[in-house]
Amino acid sequence: MEKLNSFYLKERQQMERLILEVGESGKRLDTYLAENTELTRTRIQQLIKEENIKVDNKKVKSSYKIEIGENIEILIPEEKQIDLIAQNININIVYEDNDIAVIDKKAGLVIHPSYGHESGTLVNAIMFHIKDLSGINGEIRPGIVHRLDKDTSGLIIIAKNDKAHNKLSEMFKNKEIDKTYLAIVKGSFSEDISRLETQMGRDVKDRKKMCVVKENGKTAVTNFVVLEKNDKFSLVKVNIETGRTHQIRVHMKYLGYPILGDSVYGKESKTVKRQMLHAYKLEFKHPITEEEMIIRSEIPKDFKEVLDRIKLRVDEDLL
Repeated sequence: MEKLNSFYLKERQQMERLILEVGESGKRLDTYLAENTELTRTRIQQLIKEENIKVDNKKVKSSYKIEIGENIEILIPEEKQIDLIAQNININIVYEDNDIAVIDKKAGLVIHPSYGHESGTLVNAIMFHIKDLSGINGEIRPGIVHRLDKDTSGLIIIAKNDKAHNKLSEMFKNKEIDKTYLAIVKGSFSEDISRLETQMGRDVKDRKKMCVVKENGKTAVTNFVVLEKNDKFSLVKVNIETGRTHQIRVHMKYLGYPILGDSVYGKESKTVKRQMLHAYKLEFKHPITEEEMIIRSEIPKDFKEVLDRIKLRVDEDLL
């Protein structure tokens, strides 16, 4: 049974007014904006419906076909409150005490609600299953101190009170939480590559994607250990020193070893339904007790099935 909770989500006002000059013709307006802004297509369509998006100062529909040289004006309205719903979504809580919980997230589960997607997320689930979250982190993303992409599986830490939340946030900022991933990549990964440090930023051709940039980016550092490989595929243990958006996926693409199943930074696979990236292990001091914590995740069934199919094995003693 679903129930309303006292938490609420605020849309973040990232910009008050945005003007875009159209550089191509023939595309639908909503498609063009989804490709060239950070707004979701659902959000764009809602803004058009609310007449907050105009072309050359004229009201238009989502299906409007744009023309080169037109100016698109986007107005982002004031923040508004959206009630969050606690939902009985099945999640795997692998550790829990009075201050924190660690959840082994399945692939396909979005971490936090957003405009047009206020339900069916990990936040909705933890609000149902973890009863003493009240008051945590005020208004946005109760308990969430870091994130995993929707189609990445594995471990994520949840804060259960403000003290733990503040301390964990500080620990992530100071790189005091060690995160280890497993990745299945295309190609025979070079064992000469053990560390990569680059700058990362938004892809100017597609604002929804990140990429390695030469300047004006943020430092991204990734470490690699090859666990098993053959001529076509490799199983790589990955440790990240920084937590940039899509960092591992971008770095793998940059090195020429895209993650298997990654349709954004590689090629879509007919047989692999999601990116083969799994957050396998967390190592950190407990934010309150300072106890040394090492938490491991069970390797997912779909991940093992892919390893079997491509004739690689995982020796968990090496992890």
